Formats: sequence, structure tokens, C-alpha cells
Amino acid sequence: MSALLVRHVGELVTNDPALGDGSPLGVLTDAAFVVEGGRVAWVGPAGEAPAADTVQDVGGRAVVPGFVDSHSHLVFAGDRSAEFAARMAGTPYAAGGIRTTVAATRAATDEQLTAGVARHVEEMRRQGTTTVEIKSGYGLTVRDEARSLAIARLFTEETTFLGAHVVPEEYAADPAGYVRLVTGPMLDAAAEHARWIDVFCETGAFDADQARTILEAGRAAGLPGRLHANQLGHGPGVQLACELELVAVDHCTYLDDHDVAALGDTGTIATLLPGVEFSTRSPYPDARRLLDAGVTVALATDCNPGSSYTSSMPLCVALAVREMRMTPAEALWAATRGGALALARRDVGLLAPGARAHFLVLDAPSYVHLAYRPGVPLVADVQSA
Repeated sequence: MSALLVRHVGELVTNDPALGDGSPLGVLTDAAFVVEGGRVAWVGPAGEAPAADTVQDVGGRAVVPGFVDSHSHLVFAGDRSAEFAARMAGTPYAAGGIRTTVAATRAATDEQLTAGVARHVEEMRRQGTTTVEIKSGYGLTVRDEARSLAIARLFTEETTFLGAHVVPEEYAADPAGYVRLVTGPMLDAAAEHARWIDVFCETGAFDADQARTILEAGRAAGLPGRLHANQLGHGPGVQLACELELVAVDHCTYLDDHDVAALGDTGTIATLLPGVEFSTRSPYPDARRLLDAGVTVALATDCNPGSSYTSSMPLCVALAVREMRMTPAEALWAATRGGALALARRDVGLLAPGARAHFLVLDAPSYVHLAYRPGVPLVADVQSA
């Protein structure tokens, strides 16, 4: 088994405090690390590096773990740029626009949907994303949800069944019937292709009782739950996520003190999606409030054609620093280790012995440049062995 030595790393972010400066990022300067069999085998000072079969000299650049995007919706067809233009002209965002994408996705072929996912995954990779979660949710029939997940599984092991995205038009008069479909035949067809189950718990989508029913059915089928919650206004979703002890709850834009306390007490991760607020002109979540209360925060893109059509984790890092009062260190941790924890993953989002060798070489001397130079393509090399 051959070994690769990555040397002359000016600044290495390990996300392991024991390996570096004791901070959450575990920063080492003048560092090196060894990759063997697709895993990190050694990390330490450059002067102590062991011999290896091959050498990659990064010339004093910074190296960080690959981004972990724990929330995306990549299986879709169609375009909603007209909706975006209307929002920029003053039309408020609402959940109903999802149905436009549902119609286009149902009409698309498997080949068209697969090509679209491939294009977006490659776009993400060029910007440093090495692990991505992909949801269904634009099919909303038994066949279309199952095929969406089967397509997503071609690209990632982190697939999420989101049949409970919105109630489709054909069930508008019978939402209870749609919940029965989601928890019955649709779940049966989707479960073999999914790792997670998710619900959009918002006004215009599903209420807390419906969400609980769906999540409990998913759990019984072996799918742990995730939840979209508190995006469009204050609601019961965050409390439900904490009650059910979900790993993560996503959006978390509108929170009261009880929500923040519950997140801190239960350890449920708050996944923040600043691309949504950027693309909808909505208020940004207050990450500082969450962090100061001891809540674990993750960052993700929510890449989708309606409310956040960005695949850029570097953009989300920059927005989190500028608009959500996170430090550059907190934002990078949330976009790497935080995202991994939101997927219950211990093997990605860090560069420590035993972890997968997913890393980025930045064309910069420090990770701080990800926020300091927004919009600049700083990812010089991406490795995801």
C-alpha cells in the first residue's frame, strides 16, 4: 500500500484540538501529513515527517478538511429564475414554489435528472465539497421519490427521503391521505435507497403532529430523522426536533429563548443555511446567539432551484462571518466538522489519523481567506481518496 506525504503546509487545519494549538480547529503551522489507503495515517510538524512513496509539496499554502454539505436538494429539473427575480423585486418568499419544481421533475427522464445531479456535484467539488447529503422531495409520488433517491445514491451515501416536502396538488383536499401515502407505500419504496428521513415542518407544508407521525414511521423503518424547521417564522419544529432527539434540525432562522435552550440541552445540531437568506432577502439566523448558548452549529448550502441556488460552501462561510456574527474559525469548523456531526459522521470533516483523506489546498496562506476574500476561487486542489 503506497503512502503520500503532503508537506510544506503553511497552516494545517485538523479540527482535532489535540493535534494542534488546542483550539477547535487544531491548527498546526509548518506541518505535514501522510495519507495511506485513503486515510490519514500521520499528522505532525514538517520536520518530523516520515518517509513516503510519493510527495505532494503545497508550497506553504493552507490545507483544510473538505467541506461537508449536510443539506442539499440536487435531484430536480427546471428553473425558477423568474421566481428569484420576482423576490428581488419585492415578492415575499413562500413554500409553495416547490410545486413548480415538482412538475418539472416528474416530467424529466432518469437520464436528465442524473446528468443534473452530476453537474451540481462536480460544481460542488470544484469549490471544495467532498461530502454531500442529497434529499429527494421534488417527486412526491411513490415512483418519483424512489427514483430520485436511487439517483442520489449514485453520488453519495448520505441520501434523505423528503417525501414530506409539501403536499402535492393532487392531495390538496386530503393532506391526511398524503401523510398516509408518505408513511406507507412511499416510505416502503424509498427506504432501501435512503439513510435519513426529513420533513418540512412549516406553515404551508406540514404541522408538528404530521411531522411527528412521519418521523416516527421513518424511525420504525430504520431511517433516523432530520427536520426543516423555523425557516419562515417561529413554529414548533425546533422543539419537536429536540423532543425526538434528532441529530440535527435545519434552518433555525426564527428562534425564541426556549428553542435555544432546548438545542443546548439536547445537543441537537442547528444547521444554518445562509444561502437561503441571501437568496430570499430574509433575516439571517443569529449564529452568535446559538454559539454563546453552547449550541453546536453546522453550515450547509441548501442548494436547490428555488430558495438557495448556490453550491458554494465558501460563499456560505463568508456569509456566516459577515451576516451571522461567526468568527472565521467558527464558520470553517461549522462547514467541515459541524456538517460531519450533523450527518453523524466521525470519519470526515477532520484531518486526524484514521479519518478519510478528504482535504483542500487553498491558494492562500490561511483559512481566514475563505471569508476575507469572498467570491475568489481559492480552492487550488481537492483530494477525496
